[in-house]
Amino acid sequence: MLIVFALISVLTGLVVGGLGGALGGGQKKGAKTFVKTAIEAPLTSYRIDVGSYPTTEEGLQALWAAPAGKESRWDGPYIDDQEVLTDPWGEPYQYRFPGTKNPHGAKKYDIWSKGEDQTNETEDDIGNW
Repeated sequence: MLIVFALISVLTGLVVGGLGGALGGGQKKGAKTFVKTAIEAPLTSYRIDVGSYPTTEEGLQALWAAPAGKESRWDGPYIDDQEVLTDPWGEPYQYRFPGTKNPHGAKKYDIWSKGEDQTNETEDDIGNW
Protein backbone atom coordinates (compact mmCIF):
# COMPACT_ATOMS: atom_id res chain seq x y z
CA MET A 1 0.00 0.00 0.00
CA LEU A 2 2.85 2.39 0.84
CA ILE A 3 4.49 1.68 -2.49
CA VAL A 4 1.30 2.44 -4.40
CA PHE A 5 0.89 5.71 -2.47
CA ALA A 6 4.50 6.64 -3.17
CA LEU A 7 4.17 5.95 -6.86
CA ILE A 8 0.99 8.02 -7.08
CA SER A 9 2.78 10.84 -5.25
CA VAL A 10 5.81 10.63 -7.53
CA LEU A 11 3.66 10.59 -10.66
CA THR A 12 1.59 13.48 -9.36
CA GLY A 13 4.76 15.41 -8.63
CA LEU A 14 6.13 14.69 -12.09
CA VAL A 15 2.88 15.71 -13.78
CA VAL A 16 2.60 18.85 -11.68
CA GLY A 17 6.29 19.52 -12.30
CA GLY A 18 5.86 19.03 -16.04
CA LEU A 19 2.82 21.26 -16.26
CA GLY A 20 4.37 23.82 -13.97
CA GLY A 21 7.55 23.79 -16.06
CA ALA A 22 5.51 24.86 -19.05
CA LEU A 23 4.24 27.73 -16.95
CA GLY A 24 7.65 28.38 -15.33
CA GLY A 25 8.91 27.28 -11.93
CA GLY A 26 7.34 23.82 -11.82
CA GLN A 27 10.68 22.07 -11.54
CA LYS A 28 11.22 23.42 -8.04
CA LYS A 29 7.76 22.27 -6.95
CA GLY A 30 8.32 18.82 -8.44
CA ALA A 31 11.68 18.43 -6.69
CA LYS A 32 10.26 19.70 -3.40
CA THR A 33 7.37 17.22 -3.58
CA PHE A 34 9.77 14.37 -4.27
CA VAL A 35 12.23 15.09 -1.43
CA LYS A 36 9.62 16.00 1.18
CA THR A 37 6.90 13.39 0.55
CA ALA A 38 7.09 11.08 -2.48
CA ILE A 39 10.30 9.24 -1.59
CA GLU A 40 9.27 8.74 2.05
CA ALA A 41 7.05 5.68 1.47
CA PRO A 42 9.61 3.69 -0.58
CA LEU A 43 12.36 4.49 1.97
CA THR A 44 10.08 3.50 4.85
CA SER A 45 9.16 0.22 3.16
CA TYR A 46 12.85 -0.50 2.60
CA ARG A 47 13.61 0.26 6.28
CA ILE A 48 10.82 -2.05 7.46
CA ASP A 49 12.06 -4.93 5.30
CA VAL A 50 15.82 -4.51 5.67
CA GLY A 51 16.02 -3.04 9.18
CA SER A 52 17.49 0.38 8.39
CA TYR A 53 17.55 3.00 5.69
CA PRO A 54 20.06 2.48 2.87
CA THR A 55 23.56 3.68 3.70
CA THR A 56 25.00 6.70 1.94
CA GLU A 57 27.14 4.35 -0.14
CA GLU A 58 24.14 2.21 -1.16
CA GLY A 59 22.18 5.34 -1.95
CA LEU A 60 18.74 5.50 -3.49
CA GLN A 61 19.71 2.73 -5.93
CA ALA A 62 18.99 0.37 -3.01
CA LEU A 63 15.31 1.04 -3.71
CA TRP A 64 15.74 -0.41 -7.20
CA ALA A 65 18.25 -3.24 -6.69
CA ALA A 66 19.18 -5.20 -3.57
CA PRO A 67 22.45 -4.08 -1.98
CA ALA A 68 25.11 -6.75 -1.49
CA GLY A 69 24.50 -8.79 1.63
CA LYS A 70 20.89 -7.65 2.03
CA GLU A 71 19.25 -9.76 -0.66
CA SER A 72 17.48 -12.09 1.78
CA ARG A 73 15.63 -9.23 3.53
CA TRP A 74 15.17 -6.96 0.51
CA ASP A 75 11.64 -7.24 -0.90
CA GLY A 76 11.81 -4.65 -3.68
CA PRO A 77 11.98 -3.02 -5.98
CA TYR A 78 10.46 -0.23 -3.93
CA ILE A 79 10.12 2.05 -6.95
CA ASP A 80 8.82 1.11 -10.38
CA ASP A 81 11.24 3.15 -12.46
CA GLN A 82 14.78 4.36 -11.81
CA GLU A 83 13.92 7.55 -13.69
CA VAL A 84 12.16 8.91 -10.58
CA LEU A 85 15.57 9.10 -8.90
CA THR A 86 16.53 11.89 -11.32
CA ASP A 87 15.58 15.47 -10.51
CA PRO A 88 13.84 17.83 -12.97
CA TRP A 89 17.25 19.13 -14.14
CA GLY A 90 18.48 15.67 -15.12
CA GLU A 91 20.72 15.12 -12.08
CA PRO A 92 20.38 12.24 -9.62
CA TYR A 93 18.81 13.13 -6.29
CA GLN A 94 21.43 13.21 -3.54
CA TYR A 95 21.05 11.01 -0.46
CA ARG A 96 22.85 10.67 2.89
CA PHE A 97 22.18 8.41 5.85
CA PRO A 98 22.52 9.23 8.60
CA GLY A 99 21.51 12.76 7.79
CA THR A 100 23.50 15.78 8.84
CA LYS A 101 20.94 18.44 7.98
CA ASN A 102 17.90 16.39 9.01
CA PRO A 103 19.29 14.17 11.80
CA HIS A 104 16.20 14.24 14.05
CA GLY A 105 12.55 13.40 13.77
CA ALA A 106 10.89 10.75 11.62
CA LYS A 107 13.24 11.29 8.65
CA LYS A 108 16.81 10.75 9.76
CA TYR A 109 18.14 10.85 6.23
CA ASP A 110 18.98 13.78 3.96
CA ILE A 111 17.67 13.79 0.42
CA TRP A 112 18.06 16.74 -1.90
CA SER A 113 18.26 18.08 -5.41
CA LYS A 114 21.23 20.26 -6.33
CA GLY A 115 18.69 22.54 -7.99
CA GLU A 116 18.87 24.44 -11.23
CA ASP A 117 22.58 25.27 -10.92
CA GLN A 118 23.37 21.53 -10.47
CA THR A 119 25.92 22.37 -7.77
CA ASN A 120 25.88 20.99 -4.22
CA GLU A 121 25.69 23.24 -1.17
CA THR A 122 24.34 26.30 -2.94
CA GLU A 123 21.33 28.47 -2.24
CA ASP A 124 19.05 26.73 -4.75
CA ASP A 125 19.42 23.22 -3.25
CA ILE A 126 16.03 21.67 -2.44
CA GLY A 127 16.12 19.31 0.54
CA ASN A 128 13.93 17.52 3.04
CA TRP A 129 15.15 19.74 5.88
